[in-house]
Amino acid sequence: MKLKNIFLPAIMALSLAGCSDEKLGPTIFPDVSDDVDPSSYSYKFDTWVNRNFRDVYNLEFKYKMEDVEADMNYNLVPATYANARDLCLLTHYLWFESYRELYEATNPEHGADFLKTYGPRILHLIGSPAYNPNTGTEILGLAEGGLKVTLYKVNEMQLTDINQMNEYYFRTMHHEFGHILHQTKSYPTDFNLLSTGRYDSGSWQSKAIGYVASQGFITPYASSENREDFAETIANYLTRSQDQMDLILWMAGKGWTTGKDDDKMNVDDAEYYAYYYVPDASKPDNRTYFLSSDEHDATNRVCLIGEKGEHFYTVEEVEAYIEKMNSTVSGGVFAVEDKDTIDGKEMILQKQNIARNWFKDTWSLDFDKLREIVQRRQQDFDIEALRAEIEAIN
Repeated sequence: MKLKNIFLPAIMALSLAGCSDEKLGPTIFPDVSDDVDPSSYSYKFDTWVNRNFRDVYNLEFKYKMEDVEADMNYNLVPATYANARDLCLLTHYLWFESYRELYEATNPEHGADFLKTYGPRILHLIGSPAYNPNTGTEILGLAEGGLKVTLYKVNEMQLTDINQMNEYYFRTMHHEFGHILHQTKSYPTDFNLLSTGRYDSGSWQSKAIGYVASQGFITPYASSENREDFAETIANYLTRSQDQMDLILWMAGKGWTTGKDDDKMNVDDAEYYAYYYVPDASKPDNRTYFLSSDEHDATNRVCLIGEKGEHFYTVEEVEAYIEKMNSTVSGGVFAVEDKDTIDGKEMILQKQNIARNWFKDTWSLDFDKLREIVQRRQQDFDIEALRAEIEAIN
C-alpha cells in the first residue's frame, strides 16, 4: 500500500457546545490568567496570541504540546517555537481573517463574530505526524466535538511553498471547519444522494485521484463517505488554484483503467491509466497504457504523469503531451473508454453548487467570494510583516 498523507475522519460530537446561535460572552476562558510573564522568551508571542485569538475569537491557541491534549497512542513531538509562531500568524491571516473579511462585507461592525461563534475553541499544534503503521496513513488534522482542532506535522512547514502548506495545514483547517459548520446546521440531503452506493470507507487510500474524479469525487478521501465528501468539496474549492481545479475536472471527464484483464479497480497499489496505444498493429489487443495521476507529488501538487515519468500540472500541458504522443506513436493514441456511466465533472460541479447554495442560504456567506479572498491571501502574505506584529508588542 502506498503511504498517503491524509487526515482521518473528524471526531464530532452530536452536541456542539459553543457552536450554537447563542451570544457568547467576552471569553470562554474566565479562569485563565491574562498575565504573561514579561521575562519569558515567548512573552511577545503569547501576548499577541491572547490579543488576536483569545480576545477576538474566543480561541485558545496551544502551541506548547500538552500530554492531556495529545493522543498518547502515537509517538509525538512538540512544534518548534519558530514554526508554531509562523503557523499561528498564517492561521490567523489565511483562515480567520479570510472569514472576517468576507463577513465584514455585510456586517461591518461584526466581522469577527462568525468565527467567534462557530469556530473551534482550541487550536492545538503538534510538531510530528501521527503515523498509523497498520494502515500506512498519517493524521494531519483532527477535529473533536466541534471544539478543538489539532494540526500535526508542524515542524515540516515550508513557508515558501503554499502547496505544501495547503496539503498539510490549510486544506485541513477548512476541511475540519466544514465539519464544524455542517454539524451545526446540516447540509442538504441531496448531496448524499449524488454518490449513493459509490462510497468506500475501506480502500479509498489505494485509489488514484484520476479514477475517483471520474466517479465524481474531488479527492480519494472524499470517496470514503458522504460527510467527508462534503468537507473535501469545501476545502479543495477554497484552497486549490484554478489550474489545479481545472486539471481535476479534466481527469473527471476521462475513463480510467488498470489495464489488467479483470480490471479490478479497488486493488492496492493499482495504477490507473487514461490513454493507451497499440505498439504492434497485428496485435490490436496488446495495448500499452499510459498517463496516470497523482493527488500530491513531491511538489505537493496534483498532477498527471506521462509514460516516461513526466509531470503535468495544467490542462494545457497534458493536452500538448497527448498531442505529441499521438503524432509520434505509430497508429496514434486512444482514450480509455469511460464505462461507468457517470459524468464525473458534472458530479463534482453539482457538489460544489450544493455547497455554494448552502453557504448562501444557511450562513449568508458567498462561497465564491470566500474563495477569492483565500486565493488572494495565499499569494500576498508577507511573513516578515506578520512577524513584525509580534515584535511590536510592548
